[in-house]
Amino acid sequence: MAALINARGFEINQRDCVGGTPLTWAALGGHEGVLKLLLEREDVDPNHPGLMDITPLGLAAFWGYEDVVKLLLEQEGVDPNCLDKGGMTPLVCAANQGNEGVVKLLLEQEGVNPNPPDKNGQTPLAYAAFKGHEVVVNLLLERENVDPNHPNKNDVTPLAHAAFKGHEGVVKLLLERENVDPNCLDKNDMTPLARAAVQGHEGVVKLLLERENVDPNSLDVNDITPLGQAANKRYEGVVKLLLEQENVDPNRPDKNGQTPLAYAAFKGHEGVVKLLLGRGNVDPNHPNKNDVTPLAHAAIQGHEGVVKLLLERENVDPNCLDKNGMTPLAHAAVQGHEGVVKLLLERENVDPNSLDVNDITPLGQAANKGYEGVVKLLLEQENVNPNRPDKGGQTPLAHAAFKGHERVVKLLLGREDVDPETTDVVDRTPLGWAAIEGHEGVVKLLLERKNVDPDRADGSGLTPLACAAANGRGGVVKLLLEREDIDPNPLDKKDRASQAWVTFAAHRAVAKLLLERGSVDPNRLDKNDLPPERASSKGPD
Repeated sequence: MAALINARGFEINQRDCVGGTPLTWAALGGHEGVLKLLLEREDVDPNHPGLMDITPLGLAAFWGYEDVVKLLLEQEGVDPNCLDKGGMTPLVCAANQGNEGVVKLLLEQEGVNPNPPDKNGQTPLAYAAFKGHEVVVNLLLERENVDPNHPNKNDVTPLAHAAFKGHEGVVKLLLERENVDPNCLDKNDMTPLARAAVQGHEGVVKLLLERENVDPNSLDVNDITPLGQAANKRYEGVVKLLLEQENVDPNRPDKNGQTPLAYAAFKGHEGVVKLLLGRGNVDPNHPNKNDVTPLAHAAIQGHEGVVKLLLERENVDPNCLDKNGMTPLAHAAVQGHEGVVKLLLERENVDPNSLDVNDITPLGQAANKGYEGVVKLLLEQENVNPNRPDKGGQTPLAHAAFKGHERVVKLLLGREDVDPETTDVVDRTPLGWAAIEGHEGVVKLLLERKNVDPDRADGSGLTPLACAAANGRGGVVKLLLEREDIDPNPLDKKDRASQAWVTFAAHRAVAKLLLERGSVDPNRLDKNDLPPERASSKGPD
């Protein structure tokens, strides 16, 4: 080997096809003897970059070859601060890998820089803190000129790295330095405490809170506090630690007005909700930007346990309105959460007749969606108004009839005080809507009520029969024609008969049903003295 190295014409600094020199290959493999022979050559360049533009010292430091590092450092002219392509020095490489012995050797060099950041702004201390290399962190902190607050490109400091990863030992070492800033903000305005809270690292949170100058109410870019982060993630231990701080604000809202309690209620974190409600100064009615309270959040999501906990608070408002005029009961009804509806209705002061921005009641919402269980619970309330119309004049019965929810219609008609003849803004009854949509089961149920007028015309003069005929609802037409008191020849406001609408719409099957009724007049004239077949050819005006 010695003969080869000293052979005439041997280019000791020549790079091969992958960029490696003899010296870098020897350093990479940790071959101390070969390295020693190579270094005896007067023309060898110990700082010549090889593989990936890393020097022999950088490679040896990365892999933790202490003897090789020591040998290279004894060589005159070796630069302990040489940079690779990523801007990493041998000290950065060794710290990142946790190579304690190499770090110690490098720090003993007078000219070594203990704070050299790489291209991402990461220092040796930052790498060691992020990886949790406690011994390396301790070695670096023994150097007085080490900067414990050096931020990387994202303004993350070594303490923030260690807090985020949950390295308690490293956090403890860093906090022992008086010049460490425990409230440093990264680019998302998150402090080490916030980063530890969002990851649920109880031990780190505890260590940070023991520092007197730590701010437990710091706000990130979204104005979320550490308590808000922990509440959102269901980290009960962290929440408990933060709530033990006298100066913590449990009601601090974020940019959307969400408090820690709102986050926990929305996610259904019962344990966190219980902890927060245990603080006497927690506001259970704090609304967000859409005026949605924690109770409303829990009602929307169907979190019965959270709803129960909130309702146990006397100062909880069960009738709070959001920007759409919806109460927690309305939210639970529109989502079909029976358990939540039941819990809310057990509260004496809950209003079952609240109106949203469209004047729809909880009963109207449930009827529209076909939620039988919710409708049943609401109808059991003596003070519920089953006939309350919305802004379009639609009652709960009209909503259910229009959608074809037979079971809901049956439940509503079981209430004696339900009026099946209410009309909406177009003067159409529930029977009229059921006829238009072809809901035979609903039509049948409505016709069983003695107080239902089967010939009640809407604002256009169309009876349920006319509506059904015009829309080709043969089954409904058949049901209606079975009624002896049905007029098979009704005229609308333009004096058009049902048969004319049928002919125009080309519903031949329906036309046949009408003509089979002996009392149907196929030659009845309209106000223009036209029979159905000619009136229909003109089409509706």
